[in-house]
Amino acid sequence: MEIKKRLVLRFSKQIWDKPIVYKLIKDYDLILNILIANILPRHESYLVTEVTGEEENYNAGLKYLEKVGVRVSSIEQSVVRNIEKCVHCGACTAVCPTKSITIDKNTKEIKFDFSKCSACGWCVKVCPYNALEMFLMD
Repeated sequence: MEIKKRLVLRFSKQIWDKPIVYKLIKDYDLILNILIANILPRHESYLVTEVTGEEENYNAGLKYLEKVGVRVSSIEQSVVRNIEKCVHCGACTAVCPTKSITIDKNTKEIKFDFSKCSACGWCVKVCPYNALEMFLMD
């Protein structure tokens, strides 16, 4: 059975330069769609990614991450937009690091691509109309 989950991978300053993502792809046949990355030399770093693969490979990949010292947490929340409250002001588009919120050039309306959203919550914080909210996923 195929699994698709969004994860935050946190790397210590001792392992930031190791080929960990490469091994997940090559050795465990996982597909990683990187949504946000902050990788700094000799600093703690993180990667927000959507991981897709067969359940057995996914579980083996998680064990590998644990073994090499990567802290893994699941993204258990998402952003939802209340279309009735949204006035399409565009404030959210300025802070969205994944470009999941954009303005349609023709209609000047906000478009939200939930498949790109990393649930960072920045858009929720800047929305002056409270049209964006965080909610817990099942």
